[in-house]
Amino acid sequence: MFGIIRPCRHRLSERLQASWMAHLCGLCLALRDDHGQLARTATNYDGLIISVLVEAQAAAGHTAAGAGRRTAGPCPLRGMRTASVARGEGARLAAAVSLALASVKIRDHVEDQDGVFARRPVAAGARAVTRRWDRKSSGSASVVGFDTSVLLDAAARQGELERELPAGGSVLLVTEPTETATAAAFAHTAVLAGRPGNEAPLAEAGRLFGRLAHLLDAAEDQEADAASGAWNPLDATGTDRAEAERLCRDAVHGIRLALRDVELTDRALVHILLAHETERAVERVFGRPGHAACRVGHEPGATPGSHPERGHAQHGHPDQGPTGSNPYQAPPRHDPGQAPPQGPGAPVPPWVPQGPGFTPPGAPPPNRRNLLAGCAAWALMGCTCQLLCCEHNHPFSGERREGFCARNECCDCGDCCDSCQCCGENAQCCNDCGCCDGCDCGCDC
Repeated sequence: MFGIIRPCRHRLSERLQASWMAHLCGLCLALRDDHGQLARTATNYDGLIISVLVEAQAAAGHTAAGAGRRTAGPCPLRGMRTASVARGEGARLAAAVSLALASVKIRDHVEDQDGVFARRPVAAGARAVTRRWDRKSSGSASVVGFDTSVLLDAAARQGELERELPAGGSVLLVTEPTETATAAAFAHTAVLAGRPGNEAPLAEAGRLFGRLAHLLDAAEDQEADAASGAWNPLDATGTDRAEAERLCRDAVHGIRLALRDVELTDRALVHILLAHETERAVERVFGRPGHAACRVGHEPGATPGSHPERGHAQHGHPDQGPTGSNPYQAPPRHDPGQAPPQGPGAPVPPWVPQGPGFTPPGAPPPNRRNLLAGCAAWALMGCTCQLLCCEHNHPFSGERREGFCARNECCDCGDCCDSCQCCGENAQCCNDCGCCDGCDCGCDC
Protein backbone atom coordinates (compact mmCIF):
# COMPACT_ATOMS: atom_id res chain seq x y z
CA MET A 1 0.00 0.00 0.00
CA PHE A 2 1.95 2.99 -1.24
CA GLY A 3 -0.76 5.60 -0.67
CA ILE A 4 -0.84 9.03 -2.26
CA ILE A 5 2.35 10.41 -0.67
CA ARG A 6 5.30 9.23 -2.74
CA PRO A 7 8.21 11.65 -2.36
CA CYS A 8 11.02 11.03 -4.80
CA ARG A 9 14.46 11.03 -3.21
CA HIS A 10 15.62 13.55 -5.83
CA ARG A 11 13.23 16.18 -4.45
CA LEU A 12 14.41 15.92 -0.84
CA SER A 13 17.50 17.47 0.67
CA GLU A 14 19.91 15.08 2.35
CA ARG A 15 18.53 15.95 5.80
CA LEU A 16 14.90 15.47 4.78
CA GLN A 17 15.66 12.24 2.95
CA ALA A 18 17.35 10.86 6.08
CA SER A 19 14.38 11.92 8.21
CA TRP A 20 11.89 10.39 5.77
CA MET A 21 13.73 7.05 5.77
CA ALA A 22 14.02 7.15 9.58
CA HIS A 23 10.24 7.38 9.90
CA LEU A 24 9.62 4.76 7.21
CA CYS A 25 11.95 2.24 8.86
CA GLY A 26 10.61 3.22 12.29
CA LEU A 27 7.05 2.42 11.19
CA CYS A 28 8.12 -0.93 9.74
CA LEU A 29 9.99 -1.91 12.91
CA ALA A 30 7.17 -0.74 15.18
CA LEU A 31 4.79 -3.00 13.24
CA ARG A 32 7.21 -5.89 13.68
CA ASP A 33 7.82 -5.30 17.39
CA ASP A 34 4.16 -4.78 18.33
CA HIS A 35 2.38 -7.09 15.90
CA GLY A 36 4.78 -9.63 14.37
CA GLN A 37 6.62 -10.06 11.11
CA LEU A 38 3.51 -10.40 8.93
CA ALA A 39 2.29 -6.99 10.08
CA ARG A 40 5.26 -5.36 8.35
CA THR A 41 3.36 -5.80 5.09
CA ALA A 42 1.07 -2.99 6.35
CA THR A 43 3.92 -0.48 6.07
CA ASN A 44 2.73 2.39 3.89
CA TYR A 45 3.85 5.89 2.98
CA ASP A 46 0.69 7.65 4.14
CA GLY A 47 0.77 6.04 7.58
CA LEU A 48 4.18 7.37 8.48
CA ILE A 49 2.81 10.93 8.29
CA ILE A 50 1.45 10.23 11.79
CA SER A 51 4.97 9.60 13.08
CA VAL A 52 6.29 12.67 11.25
CA LEU A 53 3.59 14.89 12.80
CA VAL A 54 4.31 13.74 16.35
CA GLU A 55 8.03 14.41 16.02
CA ALA A 56 7.51 17.75 14.23
CA GLN A 57 5.36 19.04 17.10
CA ALA A 58 7.67 17.93 19.89
CA ALA A 59 8.74 21.00 21.86
CA ALA A 60 12.18 21.36 23.39
CA GLY A 61 10.80 20.74 26.88
CA HIS A 62 8.31 18.03 25.99
CA THR A 63 8.81 14.85 23.97
CA ALA A 64 6.62 11.82 23.68
CA ALA A 65 7.75 8.90 25.80
CA GLY A 66 10.76 7.18 24.26
CA ALA A 67 10.68 9.48 21.23
CA GLY A 68 13.75 10.23 19.18
CA ARG A 69 16.05 7.95 17.21
CA ARG A 70 17.65 4.59 17.73
CA THR A 71 20.10 2.59 15.68
CA ALA A 72 18.43 -0.36 13.98
CA GLY A 73 20.31 -3.47 12.98
CA PRO A 74 21.09 -4.57 9.42
CA CYS A 75 18.10 -5.07 7.12
CA PRO A 76 18.04 -6.67 3.64
CA LEU A 77 16.04 -3.75 2.25
CA ARG A 78 18.86 -1.42 3.34
CA GLY A 79 21.54 -3.64 1.87
CA MET A 80 22.27 -5.17 5.31
CA ARG A 81 23.21 -1.76 6.70
CA THR A 82 22.32 -0.25 10.05
CA ALA A 83 20.27 2.94 10.15
CA SER A 84 18.95 5.58 12.52
CA VAL A 85 15.18 5.05 12.80
CA ALA A 86 12.32 6.83 14.56
CA ARG A 87 10.92 5.35 17.74
CA GLY A 88 8.44 6.20 20.47
CA GLU A 89 4.73 6.87 20.70
CA GLY A 90 4.55 8.49 17.27
CA ALA A 91 5.87 5.34 15.56
CA ARG A 92 3.56 3.15 17.66
CA LEU A 93 0.51 5.24 16.80
CA ALA A 94 1.44 5.17 13.11
CA ALA A 95 1.82 1.38 13.32
CA ALA A 96 -1.57 0.92 15.00
CA VAL A 97 -3.35 3.15 12.49
CA SER A 98 -1.62 1.50 9.52
CA LEU A 99 -2.51 -1.99 10.78
CA ALA A 100 -6.17 -1.07 11.35
CA LEU A 101 -6.47 0.48 7.88
CA ALA A 102 -4.71 -2.51 6.30
CA SER A 103 -7.24 -4.77 7.99
CA VAL A 104 -10.08 -2.68 6.53
CA LYS A 105 -8.48 -2.83 3.08
CA ILE A 106 -8.15 -6.62 3.17
CA ARG A 107 -11.74 -6.98 4.38
CA ASP A 108 -12.90 -4.87 1.43
CA HIS A 109 -11.00 -7.11 -0.99
CA VAL A 110 -12.60 -10.20 0.55
CA GLU A 111 -16.12 -8.73 0.34
CA ASP A 112 -15.56 -7.63 -3.27
CA GLN A 113 -13.94 -10.98 -4.14
CA ASP A 114 -11.02 -9.23 -5.82
CA GLY A 115 -8.44 -11.44 -7.50
CA VAL A 116 -7.17 -14.26 -5.31
CA PHE A 117 -9.58 -13.22 -2.55
CA ALA A 118 -12.38 -14.79 -4.61
CA ARG A 119 -10.98 -18.20 -3.63
CA ARG A 120 -12.53 -19.56 -0.44
CA PRO A 121 -9.32 -20.77 1.26
CA VAL A 122 -7.64 -17.41 0.64
CA ALA A 123 -10.71 -15.49 1.82
CA ALA A 124 -10.92 -17.56 4.99
CA GLY A 125 -7.26 -16.95 5.78
CA ALA A 126 -7.63 -13.24 5.05
CA ARG A 127 -10.61 -12.96 7.42
CA ALA A 128 -8.56 -14.60 10.17
CA VAL A 129 -5.74 -12.12 9.57
CA THR A 130 -8.11 -9.13 9.71
CA ARG A 131 -9.63 -10.29 13.00
CA ARG A 132 -6.17 -10.69 14.51
CA TRP A 133 -4.98 -7.32 13.21
CA ASP A 134 -8.11 -5.61 14.57
CA ARG A 135 -7.34 -6.93 18.05
CA LYS A 136 -3.63 -6.15 17.81
CA SER A 137 -4.10 -2.59 16.55
CA SER A 138 -6.72 -1.87 19.20
CA GLY A 139 -4.41 -3.08 21.97
CA SER A 140 -1.33 -1.16 20.84
CA ALA A 141 -3.33 2.01 20.12
CA SER A 142 -4.83 1.98 23.61
CA VAL A 143 -1.30 2.12 25.03
CA VAL A 144 -0.86 5.55 23.44
CA GLY A 145 -4.40 6.64 24.29
CA PHE A 146 -5.99 6.23 20.85
CA ASP A 147 -9.20 4.34 20.18
CA THR A 148 -9.10 2.50 16.85
CA SER A 149 -12.85 1.93 17.01
CA VAL A 150 -13.25 5.28 15.25
CA LEU A 151 -11.41 3.78 12.27
CA LEU A 152 -13.35 0.51 12.29
CA ASP A 153 -16.71 2.28 12.77
CA ALA A 154 -15.90 4.55 9.85
CA ALA A 155 -15.16 1.52 7.69
CA ALA A 156 -18.49 -0.06 8.68
CA ARG A 157 -20.37 3.16 7.90
CA GLN A 158 -18.61 3.33 4.55
CA GLY A 159 -20.25 0.13 3.41
CA GLU A 160 -23.68 1.29 4.59
CA LEU A 161 -23.32 4.62 2.77
CA GLU A 162 -22.34 2.93 -0.45
CA ARG A 163 -25.34 0.60 -0.30
CA GLU A 164 -27.85 3.30 0.66
CA LEU A 165 -26.51 6.22 -1.37
CA PRO A 166 -29.38 7.88 -3.26
CA ALA A 167 -28.99 8.39 -7.00
CA GLY A 168 -27.21 11.67 -7.72
CA GLY A 169 -26.08 12.08 -4.09
CA SER A 170 -23.03 14.16 -3.28
CA VAL A 171 -19.68 12.42 -3.50
CA LEU A 172 -18.73 14.14 -0.22
CA LEU A 173 -21.29 11.94 1.53
CA VAL A 174 -19.21 8.96 0.46
CA THR A 175 -15.89 10.45 1.63
CA GLU A 176 -17.20 11.44 5.09
CA PRO A 177 -16.19 8.21 6.94
CA THR A 178 -12.64 8.43 5.58
CA GLU A 179 -12.47 12.10 6.57
CA THR A 180 -13.61 11.31 10.11
CA ALA A 181 -11.03 8.54 10.54
CA THR A 182 -8.05 10.55 9.30
CA ALA A 183 -9.13 13.62 11.28
CA ALA A 184 -9.08 11.58 14.51
CA ALA A 185 -5.63 10.13 13.77
CA PHE A 186 -4.11 13.50 12.87
CA ALA A 187 -5.61 15.22 15.92
CA HIS A 188 -4.25 12.58 18.31
CA THR A 189 -0.69 13.43 17.28
CA ALA A 190 -1.18 16.78 19.08
CA VAL A 191 -2.17 14.90 22.23
CA LEU A 192 0.99 12.77 22.12
CA ALA A 193 3.19 15.80 21.48
CA GLY A 194 1.61 17.86 24.27
CA ARG A 195 0.24 20.51 21.88
CA PRO A 196 -3.50 20.76 22.64
CA GLY A 197 -3.77 23.94 20.58
CA ASN A 198 -2.90 21.96 17.45
CA GLU A 199 -5.79 19.50 17.73
CA ALA A 200 -8.37 21.57 15.80
CA PRO A 201 -6.16 22.57 12.82
CA LEU A 202 -4.70 19.08 12.57
CA ALA A 203 -8.18 17.56 12.62
CA GLU A 204 -9.09 19.86 9.73
CA ALA A 205 -5.92 18.92 7.83
CA GLY A 206 -6.64 15.24 8.47
CA ARG A 207 -10.23 15.57 7.33
CA LEU A 208 -9.17 17.12 4.03
CA PHE A 209 -6.36 14.60 3.62
CA GLY A 210 -8.90 11.79 3.98
CA ARG A 211 -11.14 13.42 1.38
CA LEU A 212 -8.20 13.80 -0.98
CA ALA A 213 -7.07 10.19 -0.54
CA HIS A 214 -10.58 8.84 -1.15
CA LEU A 215 -11.17 10.94 -4.27
CA LEU A 216 -7.77 10.18 -5.78
CA ASP A 217 -8.25 6.47 -5.17
CA ALA A 218 -11.66 6.65 -6.88
CA ALA A 219 -10.24 8.58 -9.85
CA GLU A 220 -7.32 6.17 -10.26
CA ASP A 221 -9.60 3.11 -10.18
CA GLN A 222 -12.44 4.57 -12.24
CA GLU A 223 -11.50 2.96 -15.54
CA ALA A 224 -10.72 -0.42 -13.97
CA ASP A 225 -13.93 -0.35 -11.92
CA ALA A 226 -15.98 0.43 -15.02
CA ALA A 227 -14.41 -2.52 -16.84
CA SER A 228 -15.06 -4.93 -13.96
CA GLY A 229 -18.45 -3.54 -12.96
CA ALA A 230 -17.23 -2.60 -9.48
CA TRP A 231 -18.80 0.23 -7.49
CA ASN A 232 -17.01 3.57 -7.87
CA PRO A 233 -18.04 6.73 -5.97
CA LEU A 234 -17.52 9.03 -8.94
CA ASP A 235 -19.71 6.98 -11.25
CA ALA A 236 -22.30 6.30 -8.56
CA THR A 237 -22.75 9.99 -7.79
CA GLY A 238 -22.38 11.23 -11.37
CA THR A 239 -19.29 13.27 -10.48
CA ASP A 240 -17.18 14.02 -13.55
CA ARG A 241 -13.39 14.13 -13.41
CA ALA A 242 -13.27 17.93 -13.68
CA GLU A 243 -15.37 18.26 -10.52
CA ALA A 244 -13.31 15.57 -8.77
CA GLU A 245 -10.13 17.44 -9.64
CA ARG A 246 -11.60 20.70 -8.33
CA LEU A 247 -12.48 19.04 -5.02
CA CYS A 248 -8.98 17.57 -4.78
CA ARG A 249 -7.26 20.89 -5.42
CA ASP A 250 -9.56 22.60 -2.90
CA ALA A 251 -8.55 19.95 -0.37
CA VAL A 252 -4.83 20.58 -1.02
CA HIS A 253 -5.37 24.32 -0.54
CA GLY A 254 -7.32 23.69 2.65
CA ILE A 255 -4.54 21.48 4.04
CA ARG A 256 -2.02 24.28 3.45
CA LEU A 257 -4.24 26.80 5.22
CA ALA A 258 -4.74 24.45 8.17
CA LEU A 259 -1.00 23.83 8.49
CA ARG A 260 -0.40 27.56 8.96
CA ASP A 261 -2.27 27.35 12.26
CA VAL A 262 -0.30 24.34 13.50
CA GLU A 263 2.56 25.11 15.88
CA LEU A 264 5.52 23.00 14.79
CA THR A 265 9.08 22.79 16.03
CA ASP A 266 10.38 21.55 12.66
CA ARG A 267 8.07 22.35 9.76
CA ALA A 268 10.12 21.23 6.75
CA LEU A 269 9.21 17.56 6.28
CA VAL A 270 5.55 18.07 7.26
CA HIS A 271 5.31 20.90 4.75
CA ILE A 272 6.89 18.84 1.98
CA LEU A 273 4.56 15.88 2.55
CA LEU A 274 1.26 17.65 3.15
CA ALA A 275 1.64 20.87 1.16
CA HIS A 276 3.66 19.75 -1.86
CA GLU A 277 3.38 15.98 -2.25
CA THR A 278 -0.41 16.17 -2.04
CA GLU A 279 -0.41 18.53 -5.02
CA ARG A 280 1.86 16.20 -6.94
CA ALA A 281 -0.53 13.35 -6.18
CA VAL A 282 -3.34 15.34 -7.81
CA GLU A 283 -1.13 16.04 -10.83
CA ARG A 284 -0.16 12.38 -11.05
CA VAL A 285 -3.81 11.28 -11.21
CA PHE A 286 -5.36 14.08 -13.25
CA GLY A 287 -2.29 15.15 -15.22
CA ARG A 288 -0.70 18.54 -15.77
CA PRO A 289 0.11 19.93 -19.24
CA GLY A 290 3.82 20.16 -19.88
CA HIS A 291 4.76 18.28 -16.71
CA ALA A 292 8.09 16.65 -17.50
CA ALA A 293 9.11 13.25 -16.27
CA CYS A 294 11.89 12.92 -13.73
CA ARG A 295 15.42 13.14 -15.00
CA VAL A 296 17.06 14.44 -11.85
CA GLY A 297 19.51 11.88 -10.53
CA HIS A 298 19.04 9.52 -13.48
CA GLU A 299 21.65 11.16 -15.69
CA PRO A 300 25.43 11.09 -15.28
CA GLY A 301 26.61 13.68 -12.81
CA ALA A 302 23.12 14.65 -11.65
CA THR A 303 22.66 15.18 -7.95
CA PRO A 304 19.66 15.84 -5.70
CA GLY A 305 18.70 19.47 -5.92
CA SER A 306 20.22 19.95 -9.37
CA HIS A 307 18.56 19.83 -12.77
CA PRO A 308 20.64 18.78 -15.79
CA GLU A 309 18.59 20.83 -18.23
CA ARG A 310 18.89 24.07 -16.27
CA GLY A 311 22.62 24.08 -15.75
CA HIS A 312 21.92 25.80 -12.42
CA ALA A 313 20.66 28.88 -14.24
CA GLN A 314 19.70 31.83 -12.09
CA HIS A 315 16.40 33.02 -13.56
CA GLY A 316 17.91 32.85 -17.04
CA HIS A 317 17.09 30.89 -20.13
CA PRO A 318 16.96 27.18 -19.29
CA ASP A 319 19.73 26.49 -21.80
CA GLN A 320 22.09 29.04 -20.30
CA GLY A 321 24.50 28.17 -17.53
CA PRO A 322 25.62 30.51 -14.74
CA THR A 323 28.04 32.24 -17.11
CA GLY A 324 25.56 32.50 -19.97
CA SER A 325 27.12 29.57 -21.86
CA ASN A 326 25.23 26.60 -23.21
CA PRO A 327 25.81 23.59 -20.93
CA TYR A 328 25.42 21.27 -23.94
CA GLN A 329 28.17 23.05 -25.90
CA ALA A 330 30.94 20.61 -26.82
CA PRO A 331 34.28 21.16 -25.09
CA PRO A 332 36.95 22.84 -27.17
CA ARG A 333 38.79 20.40 -29.37
CA HIS A 334 42.50 19.87 -28.94
CA ASP A 335 45.15 18.69 -31.27
CA PRO A 336 45.88 15.00 -30.57
CA GLY A 337 49.52 15.92 -30.55
CA GLN A 338 49.04 18.27 -27.63
CA ALA A 339 48.92 17.23 -24.01
CA PRO A 340 45.35 17.11 -22.73
CA PRO A 341 44.36 19.83 -20.23
CA GLN A 342 44.95 18.90 -16.61
CA GLY A 343 43.21 19.72 -13.35
CA PRO A 344 39.70 19.27 -11.98
CA GLY A 345 36.95 20.38 -14.31
CA ALA A 346 39.21 20.38 -17.37
CA PRO A 347 37.37 19.34 -20.56
CA VAL A 348 37.96 15.77 -21.64
CA PRO A 349 39.41 15.57 -25.16
CA PRO A 350 36.98 14.05 -27.66
CA TRP A 351 39.37 11.23 -28.52
CA VAL A 352 39.29 9.95 -24.90
CA PRO A 353 36.56 7.27 -24.51
CA GLN A 354 33.94 8.09 -21.87
CA GLY A 355 30.95 6.42 -20.26
CA PRO A 356 30.30 3.37 -18.07
CA GLY A 357 33.16 0.92 -18.09
CA PHE A 358 35.83 3.53 -18.97
CA THR A 359 38.22 4.94 -16.40
CA PRO A 360 38.36 8.77 -16.29
CA PRO A 361 41.75 10.26 -17.25
CA GLY A 362 44.12 10.34 -14.31
CA ALA A 363 41.94 8.06 -12.16
CA PRO A 364 43.37 4.75 -10.98
CA PRO A 365 41.72 1.72 -12.62
CA PRO A 366 39.21 -0.02 -10.34
CA ASN A 367 40.22 -3.26 -8.70
CA ARG A 368 38.53 -6.03 -10.68
CA ARG A 369 37.62 -9.37 -9.13
CA ASN A 370 38.24 -12.63 -10.91
CA LEU A 371 35.28 -14.74 -12.05
CA LEU A 372 35.00 -16.86 -8.89
CA ALA A 373 35.29 -13.93 -6.45
CA GLY A 374 32.97 -11.78 -8.56
CA CYS A 375 30.28 -14.48 -8.67
CA ALA A 376 30.53 -14.95 -4.90
CA ALA A 377 30.21 -11.19 -4.32
CA TRP A 378 27.29 -11.01 -6.77
CA ALA A 379 25.45 -13.82 -4.95
CA LEU A 380 25.99 -12.20 -1.55
CA MET A 381 24.86 -8.77 -2.75
CA GLY A 382 21.85 -10.29 -4.48
CA CYS A 383 20.74 -12.17 -1.36
CA THR A 384 21.00 -9.00 0.74
CA CYS A 385 19.10 -6.87 -1.82
CA GLN A 386 22.07 -4.54 -2.37
CA LEU A 387 21.86 -4.99 -6.14
CA LEU A 388 18.18 -4.04 -6.07
CA CYS A 389 17.81 -1.36 -3.45
CA CYS A 390 21.10 0.35 -2.67
CA GLU A 391 23.96 2.22 -4.19
CA HIS A 392 26.77 -0.31 -4.31
CA ASN A 393 30.14 -1.24 -5.77
CA HIS A 394 29.80 -3.45 -8.84
CA PRO A 395 30.72 -7.01 -7.77
CA PHE A 396 33.17 -7.44 -10.67
CA SER A 397 34.51 -4.00 -11.65
CA GLY A 398 34.21 -2.23 -8.30
CA GLU A 399 32.57 0.78 -9.98
CA ARG A 400 29.98 2.69 -7.96
CA ARG A 401 26.48 1.89 -9.23
CA GLU A 402 22.90 2.68 -8.27
CA GLY A 403 20.55 -0.16 -7.39
CA PHE A 404 18.24 -1.61 -10.03
CA CYS A 405 15.17 -0.04 -8.40
CA ALA A 406 16.78 3.41 -8.38
CA ARG A 407 17.85 3.13 -12.02
CA ASN A 408 14.39 2.05 -13.15
CA GLU A 409 12.07 3.90 -10.79
CA CYS A 410 9.18 5.80 -12.37
CA CYS A 411 9.24 8.79 -10.07
CA ASP A 412 7.56 11.92 -11.36
CA CYS A 413 9.93 14.55 -10.06
CA GLY A 414 9.38 17.18 -12.69
CA ASP A 415 11.34 20.39 -12.27
CA CYS A 416 13.77 20.80 -9.39
CA CYS A 417 11.90 23.89 -8.22
CA ASP A 418 8.43 22.37 -8.42
CA SER A 419 8.45 22.19 -4.63
CA CYS A 420 8.25 26.00 -4.63
CA GLN A 421 5.06 26.27 -6.68
CA CYS A 422 2.99 27.47 -3.75
CA CYS A 423 5.21 30.51 -3.29
CA GLY A 424 4.56 33.75 -5.16
CA GLU A 425 1.16 35.08 -4.22
CA ASN A 426 1.08 32.62 -1.32
CA ALA A 427 4.62 33.44 -0.29
CA GLN A 428 4.01 32.59 3.38
CA CYS A 429 3.60 28.94 2.40
CA CYS A 430 7.32 28.20 2.22
CA ASN A 431 8.74 30.78 4.64
CA ASP A 432 11.31 29.24 6.96
CA CYS A 433 10.17 25.69 6.26
CA GLY A 434 13.40 24.77 4.47
CA CYS A 435 11.49 22.80 1.84
CA CYS A 436 13.66 24.24 -0.94
CA ASP A 437 16.97 23.23 0.65
CA GLY A 438 19.29 22.05 -2.08
CA CYS A 439 17.35 23.75 -4.86
CA ASP A 440 19.90 25.47 -7.06
CA CYS A 441 17.49 27.04 -9.53
CA GLY A 442 17.36 30.43 -7.87
CA CYS A 443 13.74 30.21 -6.76
CA ASP A 444 12.59 32.83 -4.27
CA CYS A 445 11.12 31.09 -1.25
